[in-house]
Amino acid sequence: MKAYVLVTTDPAKTRNVISAIRTVAGVSDAHEVMGPYDIVAELEIDRISDVSMILRQHIRAIDGVQATVTCVALQ
Repeated sequence: MKAYVLVTTDPAKTRNVISAIRTVAGVSDAHEVMGPYDIVAELEIDRISDVSMILRQHIRAIDGVQATVTCVALQ
């Protein structure tokens, strides 16, 4: 199962945030992007409940993360 996390960051901390996101278990890829979001992270997960755990315990806990929007891919 895949999910995409769209991340808004403090502009001064975007590089540190993307480096930290890439180390999170369950994150298969992450890219800095232009537009309303700063980072798009791809999650590979076994259960949909894994998404909230990864967000709460890892991604949202990173210094510089201001907001996230999550899109779960349909198969």
